[in-house]
Amino acid sequence: MPTDYQAVFQQALPYGDFLAAHASPDQQHRWQQMADSVKLGSDQRQLLGSFTRQMQVLCIAGAWCGDCVDQCPILWHFAEASDVIELRFIDRDADKSFQQQMMMCGGARVPQVVFLSEDGEFVGHFGDRTLARYRQMASSQLGAACPTGIVVPERSLTEAVTTEWLDQFERIHLVLRTSPRLRELHAD
Repeated sequence: MPTDYQAVFQQALPYGDFLAAHASPDQQHRWQQMADSVKLGSDQRQLLGSFTRQMQVLCIAGAWCGDCVDQCPILWHFAEASDVIELRFIDRDADKSFQQQMMMCGGARVPQVVFLSEDGEFVGHFGDRTLARYRQMASSQLGAACPTGIVVPERSLTEAVTTEWLDQFERIHLVLRTSPRLRELHAD
């Protein structure tokens, strides 16, 4: 049976509510530290502000996860910079059935993002790490490299990860913007 992403999205929480419900004070501090370090450029803000189609963004995450600490605040900044991005978070372990459906390479990997149209139709999926992050991990292969979220990543890596996530958001927006179904619905 296909996943009812819209139902999962409706159960998911906004960024702050997700952290309040699932993160310890120490974890909240780590997420805030990362959020404070993310700086969107004016071109990035302009691009996000130019989006016209409503986009529901469901992020499967864990407040304890270092990769989530490093990436989810970036997504929050995107939603803050755009009037049409509705970002919600669901804890990876909240729904075992959904967790099983979202397995990647045999594991319950996070963060993962599911992009939905304004009416809840599946548009795309991306995660758990960007190419820049995997390149960095490959170059420093020290066994099981698992970020802790304790130390904010280098600025250049954060900028590369931000750019790669933004590319995914732009791609999804263009899918929505050029969709014949949505163009007909909006008469544009």
